[in-house]
Amino acid sequence: MSSNFKPESISLGITDRCCDGNTGCEWDGTLRNVMVEPIFTQKVYDATLVNLQGLSTVNNIRFTPNLGRNARIIRILDIRCRRFFNPKNINDPRNLIVDPDTVLSGGQFVKDDKGHPVKVIGPDGFMSEKIIFADTSECDEEGEGTPVFGTQRVKVRGNVIVEIDAVVQTSSNRRRTVTLTANIPITPVELTNFFELCIPSVFGGAFFPRFAEFCNILCETRLATNSVTRDIDINPETGEVRIDLIIAICIACEKKIIVPVQLCVLSTGFPELSPEISPVCTTFPSLFPRQIDDDNDSDNNDPPCPRPRPRLSLESEEENEDIYK
Repeated sequence: MSSNFKPESISLGITDRCCDGNTGCEWDGTLRNVMVEPIFTQKVYDATLVNLQGLSTVNNIRFTPNLGRNARIIRILDIRCRRFFNPKNINDPRNLIVDPDTVLSGGQFVKDDKGHPVKVIGPDGFMSEKIIFADTSECDEEGEGTPVFGTQRVKVRGNVIVEIDAVVQTSSNRRRTVTLTANIPITPVELTNFFELCIPSVFGGAFFPRFAEFCNILCETRLATNSVTRDIDINPETGEVRIDLIIAICIACEKKIIVPVQLCVLSTGFPELSPEISPVCTTFPSLFPRQIDDDNDSDNNDPPCPRPRPRLSLESEEENEDIYK
C-alpha cells in the first residue's frame, strides 16, 4: 500500500522567535474578481475616546532574586511594567482589570423585569453591548441624531509585574547584570470622566441603538525619588532587595453607539490558505459554501437567469397562474 506521506517534509525547527500573521486574503490590484456582497453587521454611529491616568505609590516591595551577601546595585539600566493576568483563572483577584460603570442622562439603558440592563452580544463574542432608549422624536423631525450625556466611573484593581534590569557589584567586586522581578498589588484607583454621544432614531428602524464601551490599560513605573541609594534597600547579610516605586496607571476607554445594519461591500472572495505540510489525504473539504450568485457557471458561461419571485397581490389566482411559466 503506497502513501504520499513524506515524514522528511515535517520539521520541528524554529527559525524565528516571532511571526507575521497570514490572513489568506489576496488581491491582484484589479477589479476583475471584485463582486458586490451584502453583509449583516454592526455599524458605528458615533464614538468617543477618553484617556485617563492615575498614580499608585508602593513602598518596601520585595524583589527577587536575592543578590547575595554585601552586594550593591551600581546602576539601573531599565524598568519595565506590565499587567498581570492568570490564564488559568480569569477570576483571579490579582488580574489587573478595568471595570467601567456608566450612567446616562437624556437617555436610559433598557432593563429587564429584574432591573438589570439588557445586554446583547458584541463583536468580542461576549454580552458586552447595552440597548439604549431615548425620545428621539424632536431630532427625528430635523433629520438629525439625538445627544445623550454620560458619566463614567472607571475602577482599576489588581497586580502588575515590574522588572528592573540592574548592574550589581558582588562582594568580590565583580559586576553583572541582574533582572529583579516583583508581582505588585496596586492601590485600587477610581477615575471619572464625562462624555456626549449621538444616537439615531429609535423609531425609524427595526433595532434600538446599542452602547458599547471597552478599555485597555498599561502601566509605567519609576523609582519613587529616582535615587538608587534612597529607594533601594539591600540586606547586607541575605542580599534581599526591597524597593520603593511610583506606578502610573494609563487607561484608554472608547465608547460607541452601535446600530445593526445590512451593507453592500466590495469583496474579492473568501480567504484561501495553503497547507504548510505535505498532506496524507488527496482531497480536503471546503470550509465555506460555494458562492451561489457567482457568475462563473461550469456548464455555461452565460450568467444564470434568476427565477422570478411571486408577487404578493390581492388579484385572483387565475391572473397569476402563469407567474412561473
